Amino acid sequence: GVRGQGSGVGSNYSEFRILTSEFRGQESWENRKFNLTFPKGERGTSLKTAIYPGSFDPVTFGHLDVIERAVALFDRLIVVIGDNLRKSHPLFSVDERMEMIRETTQAWKDRVTVEKLDGLLVNKVQATGAQTIVRGLRAATDFDYEFELVLANRTLDPSFESVFLMPNSQYIYLSSSIVKEVVGLGGDASPFVPPFVAQKLREKLKKDIE
Repeated sequence: GVRGQGSGVGSNYSEFRILTSEFRGQESWENRKFNLTFPKGERGTSLKTAIYPGSFDPVTFGHLDVIERAVALFDRLIVVIGDNLRKSHPLFSVDERMEMIRETTQAWKDRVTVEKLDGLLVNKVQATGAQTIVRGLRAATDFDYEFELVLANRTLDPSFESVFLMPNSQYIYLSSSIVKEVVGLGGDASPFVPPFVAQKLREKLKKDIE
């Protein structure tokens, strides 16, 4: 689609309990907890809201890593799900993808909401009152595509702003397409997606084969 503060210490920061995704062989990502400090923002006036758009077919540990980082920067994050016209027919319906993201973002349920994208992303940004969109950058090949999107969206809306976040290095080459290919060939998805998503993948691909 087109277009998916504070400084100092002490009272200017609040503590937030979050979960982090880990590869198999390390502590379970659902059970690993740690503290992250982040600026409170100007609550009581206007919350800092960002939109994280994508197809999320399905959501991976890389996506969740970006969500975790975005939650540290914004008061509210809206994960917006749409279909990428450059990609083939999605494996999961939008509703199925929304369910998977809601299930895997329970750690941030008071800060993260999930919505569908109908139409242009710039219109969604304007309708929600978001100040910016968040996108994940992996390999250098992502940059050209994201650069095109930013320029197109800025033409449609000059106030359009984007924030690009790099995931942990272990997720740099992780994509939904790779996950689907691994599972389709009988591989184990657990290093790439949470257990709930892995189960949905097995059920979906088994049904397609039958």
